[in-house]
Amino acid sequence: MKVIMEHPSGMVKEVKKGFSWTVFFFGLFVPLIRGDLKWAAIMFALSLLAGSLSFGLGSLFISLIFSFIYNKLYIKELLEKGYRPAPEFEVAVSSYVNS
Repeated sequence: MKVIMEHPSGMVKEVKKGFSWTVFFFGLFVPLIRGDLKWAAIMFALSLLAGSLSFGLGSLFISLIFSFIYNKLYIKELLEKGYRPAPEFEVAVSSYVNS
């Protein structure tokens, strides 16, 4: 399901809920493209650490974990930056972020 997030300045972003296939296939490039440098750095550091300890297989595990949680983290970051869900998506976002 997609959610429309609106900023008071007029910016609108469309964000998907649930599993992130883009993070699953492209890893930390997704937060880099979205301008989410904090989570890109965290993903890079964890992938580097896990990969160096397990001959690269740990970074695949980190990518799988972030595939399940990244969209929720991104929506929370947008809410902190002042974005609000469009009126028809308010209930969906509040139930998703609070779970």
